[in-house]
Amino acid sequence: MKHSVAHLAAAGVLTLLGTVALAQTPQTYSADVPAKITTPDSVKTRIGTLAFENGAPDANTVQTIYDNLDFMRGVDTFLTGISATSVRTACNGLESIGIKPNGGVGITEDLMNAHSLFLTPNTTTVYGFACLDLTEGPMVLEVPSGVLGPVDDADFRWVTDVGLTGPDTGKGGKYLFLPPGYKGTPPTDGYFVQTPRTNTLLFFFRAFVKDGDVAAAVDHVKQGTKLYQHAATTGTEEPPKTEFVNTSGVQFNTISANDFSFFEELNEVVQKEPADWVDPDTVGLFASIGIRKGQEFAPDDRMKAILTDAVAVGNATARAFLFDPRDPDAYFYPDRKWFTAFIGGSYEFLDGAERLLDARTMFFYYATGITPAMAEAKVGSGSSYAALVRDANGDVLDGGKTYKVTLPGPVPAKEFWSFVVYDNQTRSILETQQKLAGVDSTDKSLKVESDGSVTVWFGPAASEGQEANWVQTMPGKGFNVLLRLYGPLEPWFDKSWKPGDFEPVN
Repeated sequence: MKHSVAHLAAAGVLTLLGTVALAQTPQTYSADVPAKITTPDSVKTRIGTLAFENGAPDANTVQTIYDNLDFMRGVDTFLTGISATSVRTACNGLESIGIKPNGGVGITEDLMNAHSLFLTPNTTTVYGFACLDLTEGPMVLEVPSGVLGPVDDADFRWVTDVGLTGPDTGKGGKYLFLPPGYKGTPPTDGYFVQTPRTNTLLFFFRAFVKDGDVAAAVDHVKQGTKLYQHAATTGTEEPPKTEFVNTSGVQFNTISANDFSFFEELNEVVQKEPADWVDPDTVGLFASIGIRKGQEFAPDDRMKAILTDAVAVGNATARAFLFDPRDPDAYFYPDRKWFTAFIGGSYEFLDGAERLLDARTMFFYYATGITPAMAEAKVGSGSSYAALVRDANGDVLDGGKTYKVTLPGPVPAKEFWSFVVYDNQTRSILETQQKLAGVDSTDKSLKVESDGSVTVWFGPAASEGQEANWVQTMPGKGFNVLLRLYGPLEPWFDKSWKPGDFEPVN
């Protein structure tokens, strides 16, 4: 069939119109959106109801979120930063009684007692301690023979041991500490050279008392301990005489705060140390709440209120870790309340690639100092520790009640063992009428059974006939206990020996 021109023209027009019609109905590209990736208009949470309009938070929600973020980071700063504030307050405490950094050494000439506030010190050995400030240049620490202890940096990271577990192997020696980033080349022959990451260092070592002769141990420390700037800084080969300050019986504090001033202590650390004194994530955490190197820490009223709340929750969290550890690895025995404050057995609190965050916080909240020797105690050397905060019934120890505990014989300690009681509030020595706040096996009056077992009584008053085996506690004061074994023996390590629980006595 032949089509007329008019017919073909009409067909062309119809085709064009059809094309235009299709162009006026554009295709819609759509996805099959799962509900789990969307945000509802309203969400109820533990911090309140959060409201959104097509996914965008409203003004009240934004404020709630930022308040909560600041709070969470404040809590995390407390749990993370307590290691650093603990060093800073120790140095501040020493300086408050005249022991300035690089300027002297504290010594407990009459042992430690409750007048001085330290985290869980012992009352049976002579302590020597001081802080170093490497902004003044390389520092030298000379130690006597036979001592034991660590040098830690401003974040309580281990730098070196001195003495028995240090490179001098208990013979005594000279330790040279070079400042972070030090470019000089001081003579290093004859020194154990250390290159810490921070300007501030804290050392403390113990000198053991033999045959009850405390004075001899003190004299040994004074004769062999020196702290001075290296000759490369002073230009003189003759070091100045080291000044010793007897801290026994002196009232001063070395324990960091549980209120807003905690953040001020942490800010003091940040300002004193190099910018990279801790890892970038931790620097960023502290900066997120306003603690930045080279800047004033001046939170406004809103932020100060949030941080005050955060430190209260952080403190409660640390106390939960200490008084009710939920990690089963904390407990020495499945049928006892004794636990370790050093969970995991790593001085860096590592389990493979995992940092044991709760364990790290618990340790630094309760104790002072860190060293691999804590994780590497060997049969017959070093010391081991067991902590107790609850009685056999699971109740928190009460200073108004009487308890007894039996150490089966023989107690596996090559050197000696000791009990010391601590105040739950301060974690320092419990204030009582007993100077040493404990007992130890070097006491010749201690009553020991024929099989080597010992029963010790804890309470406000001594049970009749048990005065030599009695540790005083105080009504109205909660307390906790550390059992120390010096030179622990194989039955401690294989757990064939275990101390009894605290049994309440009516």
